[in-house]
Amino acid sequence: MKLVRFLMKLSGETVTVEIKNGSIIKGTITGVDVSMNTHLRAVKFTAKNKDPISLDTLSVRGNHIRYIILPDSLPLDTLLIDDTPKIKAKKKEIALGRGRGRGRGRGLARRGRGRARP
Repeated sequence: MKLVRFLMKLSGETVTVEIKNGSIIKGTITGVDVSMNTHLRAVKFTAKNKDPISLDTLSVRGNHIRYIILPDSLPLDTLLIDDTPKIKAKKKEIALGRGRGRGRGRGLARRGRGRARP
């Protein structure tokens, strides 16, 4: 299971997020998108060597996150099960090499395109 898919299941959980500049964010996850951008509510933001600031909501860009500390009470065994539906390809089309198209056609490579022959 991909990490982002796991984090998307954590809506409503209170977590601690450390970002790359050393700041610490504690809050409740409202959502995580495919870029790992994390949206939090009831946030306590502590910048490095500063006093904490309380915020209603905060969004953290995914590539700024160093790590996320999860609560101990989280049922990891049920959350880590990959329950996304798998896309099944048609076996016959794969075996025959179809499904991709045929390119530009057969036998036209020698003549070129759009030229009239005298």
